[in-house]
This record gives sequence, structure tokens and C-alpha cells, in this order.
Amino acid sequence: MDKTQSELNRLLYDARHNTELRDKLLATRNAKDPMNEFCKVSQDLGYNITIGGLFALGQDMNDSKLRSVNGGGVDGIDGWDDAYETFFYSLK
Repeated sequence: MDKTQSELNRLLYDARHNTELRDKLLATRNAKDPMNEFCKVSQDLGYNITIGGLFALGQDMNDSKLRSVNGGGVDGIDGWDDAYETFFYSLK
């Protein structure tokens, strides 16, 4: 499993069981730069999550899905490559 995915899974688990952490993460969505704030808060709390890691993870997930159709899919599916949004969807 990818290191960023592992950290996101750990953060998601912790946020589901800690209302204060969950609220702190959700509040980052209102920041001027939400992804940067999300990563900063996560790192401050000991989770190794970076913007680059989030983008790479999303791209890897999308690429894997395209490879899995054995040549049948030629375009990525919008939204499948957004690990950041997927995290918040799973948190709510």
C-alpha cells in the first residue's frame, strides 16, 4: 500500500473516532488554500501527508483503474483521481 494511502487511512480512522480531530479537519475546507491547510494540520498532528503525495496517490489510483480495463478505457473518469475529496467523502 502507498505510504500516503496508509497515512490517510490512519487519519480517517482516527478522525472517525475523535470528534475534535474530525472537526479540525473539516474546518480546513474553509481555508483560503484548503488542501495546503489540510496537509499542514495533518502534519502538525503527526500524519505524513503532503500535497504532492495526495496528487500522486490520486493519479496512481486513476491509472490503475484505466489499466484494469485492459485497453477498453481511454479516458480517466472525473473524480476518481481525487484522493483529497475521497477522504472527506469517507469522513462525512
